[in-house]
Amino acid sequence: MLKKLTALLIITVLTVGLCGCVENSSKTTKTITITDALGREVKVPVEVDRIVCCGPGCLRMIVYLNATDKVVGVEDAEKKWTPWGRPYRIAHPELANLPTIGQGGPSPKPNPEAILKVKPDVIFATYITKDEADTLQQKTGIPVVVLTYGKLATFDNEDLFNSLKLAGKILGKEKRAENVIQFIKKCESDLKNRTGDIPDSKKPTVYVGGIGYKGIHGIDSTECKYPPFELVNAKNVADELGREGHVFVSKEQILKWNPDIIFIDEGGLSIVMQDYKKDPAFYNSLKAFKTGNVYGLLPYNFYATNIGTALADAYYIGKVVYPDRFKDIDPEKKADEIYTFLVGKPVYEQMKEHLGGFKKLEFK
Repeated sequence: MLKKLTALLIITVLTVGLCGCVENSSKTTKTITITDALGREVKVPVEVDRIVCCGPGCLRMIVYLNATDKVVGVEDAEKKWTPWGRPYRIAHPELANLPTIGQGGPSPKPNPEAILKVKPDVIFATYITKDEADTLQQKTGIPVVVLTYGKLATFDNEDLFNSLKLAGKILGKEKRAENVIQFIKKCESDLKNRTGDIPDSKKPTVYVGGIGYKGIHGIDSTECKYPPFELVNAKNVADELGREGHVFVSKEQILKWNPDIIFIDEGGLSIVMQDYKKDPAFYNSLKAFKTGNVYGLLPYNFYATNIGTALADAYYIGKVVYPDRFKDIDPEKKADEIYTFLVGKPVYEQMKEHLGGFKKLEFK
């Protein structure tokens, strides 16, 4: 009898031990080590099903990758800000119903406690420092992977493409990442090839005002090496400043340049309109205003660069500046083709309704 009890006890102990081993092995998460945009080595799970995004443009990349089903929380900014300048949010209103994981904005403030509540496998972040990323990872115990678009308010393909590839690898979206990259490259190549052989002497001069940069601004807010101009080889008068990126210029300088065609970023159009009423003499002294060659563009710098809008703007600019080279292009249809591929829905009409869309502007 004693032998039988002893044998039964041994079997029970072995069975419990075996169950414990099975249970523990099921909780073991396989990981891979990646290097993020800041050069940080981060261990992430092989299978990632739940993510959050912190910082300018971070959520947009995830939308481009068709991975919104993995997003379990969003920044307060993504919920409360008007979506009309951010096509990815127009296309995905459901994201506003997710729990809040931090403040968001130009200086994002992720909330570790709120992030822990939604239990993400990975935290994606943009425009934070190495120390901030390390601190957030330490506080949450969740891998933090930093992505980037490059310098804020510019269009640096290499940084963007590398970040799309990295996020694609983590999310099992490598093929989609490559398709997005090839789509952008194809658009850029098409734009440049249409205009690449036009000599400078045959190009009208152009200027863009009302550029958004950490807020909205008037006609004096412009950009050297303005990406949509660069894509169609336009003759940007501001390029003679020898700088790159956003600049403020004086009205005297704009008068001196006196461009043939002026484009206004519709993010700053209301300010330009108000200023016109205060100082009509300045505007009416400009050649472009005299000839009616002033046109509206969709704002593409809204919470980092909306790549699709920048491409759509370039096609519209090409249509205005070089109509013979863009005879086959309907800018509005082209915009929706771009938006449908990148964010999943044709959202141009909604943007047009709220921002103005592609059109000749009238000032009275």
